[in-house]
Amino acid sequence: MAATAFSVHAELLEDFQKNLSFTTLEGRVRLRLSGTLDLEAYSIDSPAPALVYTAKHFLLNPRLTTYLDVKVDSYLYAFVQARVDRGFDPSDEGAQIRLDEYAIRITPVQDEAFPRIEIGKFATVVGNWVRRHGSWENPFIDAPLPYENLVGLWDIMAPDSAATLLYWGHVPFDGVTRFGDGYYDKKFRLPIIWGPSYASGLSIGGELGKMHYAFEVKNAALASRPESWDLTRNSFSYPTFSGRVGFKPNVMWDFGISGSIGPYLHPEAAFSLPRGDSIGDYHEILIGQDVAFAWRHFQFWAEVFETRFEVPNVGNADLLSYYLEAKYKVTPQLFVAARWNQQLYGDVPFNGQDTRWGNDAWRVDLALGYRFSADLQLKVQCSFTHHDEDVQEGERLLGAQLTLRF
Repeated sequence: MAATAFSVHAELLEDFQKNLSFTTLEGRVRLRLSGTLDLEAYSIDSPAPALVYTAKHFLLNPRLTTYLDVKVDSYLYAFVQARVDRGFDPSDEGAQIRLDEYAIRITPVQDEAFPRIEIGKFATVVGNWVRRHGSWENPFIDAPLPYENLVGLWDIMAPDSAATLLYWGHVPFDGVTRFGDGYYDKKFRLPIIWGPSYASGLSIGGELGKMHYAFEVKNAALASRPESWDLTRNSFSYPTFSGRVGFKPNVMWDFGISGSIGPYLHPEAAFSLPRGDSIGDYHEILIGQDVAFAWRHFQFWAEVFETRFEVPNVGNADLLSYYLEAKYKVTPQLFVAARWNQQLYGDVPFNGQDTRWGNDAWRVDLALGYRFSADLQLKVQCSFTHHDEDVQEGERLLGAQLTLRF
């Protein structure tokens, strides 16, 4: 009975998908509308961990994502991603409609070695997680730690001293805990990379044999929040330059090196800078290494990021963040996944000695996924985060995500 129901569902969805494709001018122009409907549920500690925004222990987070792809011959490709949800990251806010991506990709010469040009608002080229960050491709519900763990830096204001930086980072010092419940300041703090980082700009990319490359100039740093990605919010007065060079020796392995440099402070933070300084004097500098491996039913990914924030009134604030992720297909429909994440902070000068500017953290993620059909998937995830200090930040997360693809 269940098999019959899924068969009928697959046939109806296939007919629906055919109606979302359109071809004209003798096949030279092709349009396709597709998307995903996600229903997520979270049971979490209070305060909520990472980029989950709620003061409650339970959160229901629906999301509709639609994609419009337009191809003109083989030279021009345009795409738009629109979402209806409760915020770019899971939250208990009201519904909103948003254009997350829109870009044009030009391939002037049909040669892999010749650069492809992309202009618009699109995901960063840095690392390898972004290429599989969609709800259907990602074995987990959330992102790895480097893409969502909040550090003690704000983009709307610079700290006036190292003590303020420690306070913002929830670091106990002088034997006194001086911060609140760990949730009230989440809207100010930044990760080292904010998810897929859909900032606006231009990129070029191509392939040279087994090498592949991509470079971009964007209007916001990798750490910038989603509100900064639109050109109407953040211009190119202080651009960020990023890139990745990869090497794929065979179908199993893919290695990459990434880099990025750009100001992470928002223009409204100018008032808090030392006299004579500008936003462009303080950068987020990131160097990353990544690897991907696939063999039969097994897949493995890893990324390491060495990051430096140039902090006004403090100096350089360094940290190392990485994760190791594995996925195994038990059957064509059932898969399991595990991920180990860690973030380690460097020292800043404080009261005549070196003090870590954040609380080192590790997180373990476990996930179980089942694909009922080619277009319906269920994932369940449990996560536990530990900080090296007894700070009031979320530790436990249990989530489920049902995805319908069309």
